[in-house]
Formats: sequence, C-alpha cells, structure tokens
Amino acid sequence: MTTITRREFGALTLGALALPRFATAQAVGGVRLGVQTYSFRDLPRTPGGDQTAAIIDAMRTCGLTECELWSPQIEPAAPGGRGRTPEQIRETREALRAWRLSTPLDHFRGIKEAFGKIGASIYAYNYSFGNDFTDDEINRGFEHARALGAEIITASTNLTVAKRVVPFAEQHKMAVAVHNHSNTKDPNEFATPESFAAAMALSKYFKVNLDIGHFTAANYDPVAYLREHHADITNLHLKDRKRDQGDNTPWGTGDTQIREVLALLKREKWPIRAYIEYEYRGAAGPVEEVKQCFDYAKAALA
Repeated sequence: MTTITRREFGALTLGALALPRFATAQAVGGVRLGVQTYSFRDLPRTPGGDQTAAIIDAMRTCGLTECELWSPQIEPAAPGGRGRTPEQIRETREALRAWRLSTPLDHFRGIKEAFGKIGASIYAYNYSFGNDFTDDEINRGFEHARALGAEIITASTNLTVAKRVVPFAEQHKMAVAVHNHSNTKDPNEFATPESFAAAMALSKYFKVNLDIGHFTAANYDPVAYLREHHADITNLHLKDRKRDQGDNTPWGTGDTQIREVLALLKREKWPIRAYIEYEYRGAAGPVEEVKQCFDYAKAALA
C-alpha cells in the first residue's frame, strides 16, 4: 500500500445541512464550481498505487480547486476483464473490504494534505454503499470522509441500503447525499423526485446530489426541481444528456438545461456546488475536455 502523508472537521449542524457552507474554492458569479473526479477516471495510477497524483495534476492544469472525490480512484485497482470466475470476484471484493477496514486513517489524511498543497479541497467523498457492504464497511466510509476533510458523503446506492446507512449518518452527524441515475422503472433506485423524497424521509442527514444530466434523461426538469427543493440539495453533477434515456453528449448539444441551471444558482445565490462530470467520450482526452466544460460553465455565468 502506498501511503501519502493528509481535515478532521467538526460535526455538521442542522443549519449547515440545509445550507452547506463554502470551502475555500473559486466562485464564478457567486457559484462554486468544481469537478467530480470520476471525470479523470482514465488517467494513470502511480505504480502500485492510486490516482491521487494524477487527479491533483489534472485539477491544477484545469484551474479547479474543489472536488467530489470518487472513492475507487484512491482504492486498490480491481482486476478487470471478462471471464473472471465468481470465486475470483468474491476474492477481489473481500480484498477491497479488508483494505477499507485496515488502512490507517493517516493515509487518507495524507491525501487531504496532498490536495491542500495546491490549494484544493475535497468537499464530498463519493463512497457508494453497496448491497454487500458490512456495517463495519459502512461506518468506515464516514471515517475515511472525515480524514479526507470532506464535509459530506455522496452515494450511488439504493433505498434498501440507504435504510441501513441511517444510524451511521446520525452517529457521525454527517450528511449523505444520494445520487440519481435515470432508471425510473425500479422503485428501489434513486431516479425520480419521489425516490429522493423517500430518502430524505429516512433522516434529517439525507440530502440530494442532483445529477442534472441523468435527471433530464429520465424526462424530469432540473430547473423546476431546483426551485422547489434547493434547500435539500448539496451539489450538482453537470453533464449533458438527451431526453428519453438518451446518450451523454458534449455540453451544449444535448437537452440538459446547463446554462439555465447555472443562471438560477447565480441569481438565487443558493450555496449549492456545481461540479463538472465529464462522461461523454470526447476526442481531446479527459483533462482538455474538463477544461472545455469549465470554460462553458464560466461563460454561462459571465
């Protein structure tokens, strides 16, 4: 294991949950812009290590100083490819669980410090609670998040698992913002306004990480949802998708109201982060494509 030598932060108040506070980061037109580091998923890992160095270098190049850190990028790489047996998959999963439970928290503090050296911060830790997570593994995610200096956890999960997360969110007094995709057919998945409402009914610590691209693909209106539920939204994922479960597209070529969403944040001055998530397949590579998305957002807020 490669250890990088990294903000413990105090418990969130209920007021902070409703109105997340600003970390040190650039604001354009009063809107906090950052990046979901999944955008840099194709960048290289250090030998035997993770993508921390590549993410930091990419953020510096793009001029971004705040992020939502995708947990697989700082965890051991899982073997890929087809043809793996169920036993091999189980062994990989057990190895990852062991890593999560045994890795010293100083490792994660070191990652926080590495980001801090370029003046960057980790606002959210994207730790997606899976169906097979143990209670210890759920709890450890909150400890990782605090060691990284994250204020909240974001999670691609489902309603069944979210119910198991409730006591840990309340114990750690940390917000968990559920992330939506566009599968509206499964009531256990987070995709619809009703599914968000079901999550928030579980605990005062449950909030919404609204992906406006997926929301559009599911044929919902992100502008209308923002107007009605802005107090419950921690951060946005900015991407462009077509309606009717359409593809991810370069920004400005799909149906997602990116400009309108950013204009609304600017006008209303809501403390909601707006994070670039590069998911379409551009020709220029992830760093250049994220820079182009950042330029698009800045122009929309000018």
